[in-house]
Amino acid sequence: MASIEEKVENLIAKPIEELGYELYDVQYAKEGKDYFLRVFIDKEAGIDLNDCETVSNTINPLLDEKDFIKEMYFLEVSSSGVERIIRKEKHFEKAQGKEVEVKLFKPLEKQKQYIGILEKWDEDTIILKIEEKQITIERKNISLMKLIYHWN
Repeated sequence: MASIEEKVENLIAKPIEELGYELYDVQYAKEGKDYFLRVFIDKEAGIDLNDCETVSNTINPLLDEKDFIKEMYFLEVSSSGVERIIRKEKHFEKAQGKEVEVKLFKPLEKQKQYIGILEKWDEDTIILKIEEKQITIERKNISLMKLIYHWN
């Protein structure tokens, strides 16, 4: 059975693409007593508030019609950001060869955080290059992985 995130993504991907945006990710989370449906979008020229409003106004009626989410929730549409989260295969493909930050659930070699170049990945592991060393990390141990952006 598909998760809420998968159902929402399948429903809204095409309408978002027809507006000229890329659907980067969908996240459904409970924080405290509230539920949030977060839709992250992207486009070549970047995302502004008007883009978020346009996408929100387009997908909100679709979500209401299908009613996948029984709880009351807050819909948030935003940019995927320059330090975007990496969690899907398409994210890994775009991040290959780039600098990433990886946070772990449990320490590996006495560390719970690594910054390095994403060299390779498969469904079970990632390989980071840190200086001249390679480190293999199990994907199930990754709590958060995101691109690093160097602000000048």
